[in-house]
Amino acid sequence: MDVESVIRILKETHPDSKISLDFRNIFELLVATMLSAQSTDQMVNKATPSLFAAYPDPQTMADATAEDIVPYIKSIGLYNTKSKSLVKMAKLLVEEHNGTVPASMKALTALPGVGRKTANVVMGNGFKIGDTGITVDTHVTRIANRIGWTTEKSAIKIEKDLMRIIPEEDWVDITHLLISHGRTICPARHPQCKSCPISSHCESAFSFQ
Repeated sequence: MDVESVIRILKETHPDSKISLDFRNIFELLVATMLSAQSTDQMVNKATPSLFAAYPDPQTMADATAEDIVPYIKSIGLYNTKSKSLVKMAKLLVEEHNGTVPASMKALTALPGVGRKTANVVMGNGFKIGDTGITVDTHVTRIANRIGWTTEKSAIKIEKDLMRIIPEEDWVDITHLLISHGRTICPARHPQCKSCPISSHCESAFSFQ
């Protein structure tokens, strides 16, 4: 299994691969990532400009109620649950972290509504700390299984498998690379194996034809 060759080819194929959520600071990244669960980044990006204009920092969001937040995110899935989590998260930031987002996996995952996936996004893309883990979403899950990097379905187990074989310096980039690859070449249905640059390294290549 030539993992380094696959990563190199993916970097050449998707040179502009990066996080697709719009944000101006780490607090906005945290909020946007929380909202992206079971939703698309495109939908989140449409909703967050007005949300951030009304609630630009932890203090203003902590002073709001979940009912105040709902109108801004009603176009996003699970908006009732997410609005409650956002207010609780902001209150904890104000009460325990002086209104700043903590740069620690342990502290981030202790925030309401923040799991390991969200924390990995914030650590890697906000704080530029890439040695805490690998963000695993549906694209990463699908492609890592197809390539043969893992046989697991659980995000936590997939992350552990990937961390064992992928160089630490690529932990942040690999998520964006696999997402880009999944969106453009290897979707859930009808993957384009004939034009896929990593087909020779993929255990599932041409098995979908």
